[in-house]
Order: sequence, then C-alpha cells, then structure tokens
Amino acid sequence: MAYEVVRQPRIADVITQRLEAMILEGSLKPGQRLPPERELSERFGVSRPSLREAIQKLAARGLLSSRQGGGTFVSEELNSRYTDPLLEMLSRHDEFHLDLLEFRDAMEGISAYYAALRSTPADKTLLRERFEALEASFAEHDPAAEAKADAAFHLSIAESAHNVLLLHTIRGIFHLLEQSIVDNLTHLFEKPDARPRLMEQHRALLDAILEGRAEDARSLAHEHLVFVEEGLLELERAETRAQRALRRAQTMPERT
Repeated sequence: MAYEVVRQPRIADVITQRLEAMILEGSLKPGQRLPPERELSERFGVSRPSLREAIQKLAARGLLSSRQGGGTFVSEELNSRYTDPLLEMLSRHDEFHLDLLEFRDAMEGISAYYAALRSTPADKTLLRERFEALEASFAEHDPAAEAKADAAFHLSIAESAHNVLLLHTIRGIFHLLEQSIVDNLTHLFEKPDARPRLMEQHRALLDAILEGRAEDARSLAHEHLVFVEEGLLELERAETRAQRALRRAQTMPERT
C-alpha cells in the first residue's frame, strides 16, 4: 500500500491563514493598523522573515497595504459600502426607509439569535460597553450621536454572532444603516415616549443575548424594528392628513 507523504505546512502559510481568519471574523477591521512587525512576530511565536512573507502574500491579495514609514494596514477596500451617489438615489425612493427596516429585520433577527448562542465573554463585555455608550448618547438628546451609538450597538451584535457572512453584510451597509437611523430617530423623537421605549427595547435585547435566550433575542430584535416601522408609518399618515387638510383649506371658496 502506498502512503501519501505528510507535508509539514510552511510557517508563512500558517501565519497567512491566521491573519486572513482574523480579518474575516472581524478581529482585524478595515483600515486598522497591524501591530509593529517585531511585536506581531512575538505574538505568533514566529520569525520576522516568515511574518514578512505572510504579510506580502496578503498584500498581493489586496487584503493588506503598507504605507511608507507608516506600517501595515488592513485594506480600506474591505469596508465596501454603498457609495454616496447610490445612497442619495436610494434615499429618494419612496419606500427606502421601510425597505431597509425589512432588510434589518431579517439580518438583525438572526444576528441576535446567534449572538445569544455564541457570544464569548469578550463579546459580552463589548456589548455592555456599546449599550452604555448608547444610553449616554440618548441622555444628551443628540440624534446624530444617538444614531452612531445605535448603529454601533447593532453592529456589535452582528460581531457576536460569529457568522462572517452576516457580519460583512451588515458592516457593508453600516454607513447606510447609520444614516437611516438618523432619519428614523429624528422622526420618532417627535413622540414624547419614543426615547424611553427605545431604551427599554435595547435593554431587553441586550439582556436576552447576555443570558443566552436565543429565541427571545430574535423576537425582541423583530419587535424593536416593528416599533420603529409603525412609528414612521404613523408619522407619515399624520403628515398626509395635514397636507390634505392644507390643500382643502387652500381650495375652499372665499366667503363674501
């Protein structure tokens, strides 16, 4: 019987795979600078020439880029997102916000489900930090800051789900998501009870994930987005009624 020779993997190939996995799982983010070569080689327990070879391979694949005298960075191009012209075109679409909410319902529900099942202690620490930042921003009543913190909280849930396709899909629309949340919150905050309701929903979602209640987490993510959608529809109906009344007032014949 012939036996296939077992080949020892090259160190540079192992490092390449390790760095690639870190980029995929979100441990290394687009635009993030890698630690200095000496520090990174010590962390991996490998020689600097092997590390350098791995970095060159990833650079050739377009995953890393080097800047003269500035170090090595994860490629910004991995942070692919909807471009500004497309964003403007989408935002002019009549049902843009509702379409995005439906998309979020699908993506964030499953993200919350898997985050409850798979989140690590480090993930849970980050989730708590992002929630506290969200809570602080809501106290300041600044819709732009609130939207940024809100989007960051939901992104941390996607990171905690440990599904690379979910993560990169949601990360790819992060800019779009953030802008949509700004618009949503600006309208929703016209209702006096909106802020406390939103914080209650985010707190309940966080608790379900931290406690590992996967089905509850998915349901709570859905309920949160339904609340936002119903609030927007209610405001749109009120605006339509106001415009209709204004048109009627303008067309009524003058009394003599």
